[in-house]
Amino acid sequence: MPVDTELYDLLGVSPDASEAEIKKAYRKKAKEHHPDKNINDPQAAQKFQEMASAYEILSEPNSREAYDRGGLDGVSGRDGVDPSEFFAQFFGAGSGGPSFGFDFGPGPGAYPGGRRGKGQDSIIQYDVTLEDLYNGKSVKMNMEKEVICGLCKGSGARGNAKPKVCATCDGKKWTFVQTQISHSQIGTSRRTCHDCDGTGEKLREKDRCKKCKGEKVVHDKTRQEIFIEKGMSDQQRIVLAGAGDQEPGVPAGDVVFVLKSTPHTSFERSGNQLITHVKITLSEALLGFSRILITHLDGRGIRVSSPPGKIIQPDDAIVLRGEGMPVYKSPDQKGDLYVVFAVEMPDPQWLKTVDQHALASLLPPKKKDIDPRPDVVDEAEFEETNIADVRARSFPASPNFFDQGFASQFGDGDDDGWEDDDDDDDGMGPECRPQ
Repeated sequence: MPVDTELYDLLGVSPDASEAEIKKAYRKKAKEHHPDKNINDPQAAQKFQEMASAYEILSEPNSREAYDRGGLDGVSGRDGVDPSEFFAQFFGAGSGGPSFGFDFGPGPGAYPGGRRGKGQDSIIQYDVTLEDLYNGKSVKMNMEKEVICGLCKGSGARGNAKPKVCATCDGKKWTFVQTQISHSQIGTSRRTCHDCDGTGEKLREKDRCKKCKGEKVVHDKTRQEIFIEKGMSDQQRIVLAGAGDQEPGVPAGDVVFVLKSTPHTSFERSGNQLITHVKITLSEALLGFSRILITHLDGRGIRVSSPPGKIIQPDDAIVLRGEGMPVYKSPDQKGDLYVVFAVEMPDPQWLKTVDQHALASLLPPKKKDIDPRPDVVDEAEFEETNIADVRARSFPASPNFFDQGFASQFGDGDDDGWEDDDDDDDGMGPECRPQ
């Protein structure tokens, strides 16, 4: 009888259920709780990922045996980690994660000798768009992993054949390796035996399993599904527990998807806030506007009307409450959307089509020379340029050099920003710096 039945209960099967019964139950539960069919239930994705993890563990004989023998504590195999974190990894790193209601028993340190190790995790970077993180997305993919050979049950041997002591290391699992340190010195060190891969024993060619060729594992193709929840962030992790490569004697590792958010052409994200830039015409800046300013990440148009009599300056900003990113695990709540305005000036062709004298009478008057007038006045040529090209040159100035004057070039007047060649270097050698 298994020491823990929580995963069986989650799928609604008995602990002695067959693989076919577990698979059938999982498919039924997955359809019932799939996030796409429960868009109004913020816990649907959590339930879905829990069941996916339960199925992944119970569908593999090796991990199911480990679970039956030691519960989730035996499957997780993480030294010094509370097993209650096992499922919580589905929802990324960080505090404030959900509670799954499983009774995991004693915490770290309650088991003498520590916990068993596990197989190596597979880390996969998965590119997502800002639309994916805003709307949520279900992703199905074909994957290949190593599973215990079904013919030899992971022994690598044919029939009842037994491995022999490795002739290279004499069963010690390591060999001595000599390395020339200098012209007259040779160093000796121990290294894992390359012939038996550190096991101390080796099967003869004729004794190896025909299916896995003595490797103990074979390649198997599986189909996995992950759900990118609304409000997830860049570098957040989605963990499929026990879905990694298998190896005899230890629980399988995890498959960890690390989300990588690609830059968006219209929006920038800062936590749950969004920022976008919108261009308006000079007439809209002076006389106001009422139009669709933005096509949002879910395809909605956002109409905004400026207050009567409000003149909009370049780089003015407004905030649209509740139009930012959904809050992770609380998708009904959203951050704010900040809109920064850029005012488009008319082109030269437009200027040629209007009465410039009449236009001048409508516009505010031009500014006069500065007062007091300097004693010496030189005429300078008017020549257009691109300030981005100037910033690209190798000046020792910050990116906002032309915005804030010379102070930013020299550390904003802070004497600590200066370095003196005569300063004491405290005995340290020269520092190499990238140019």
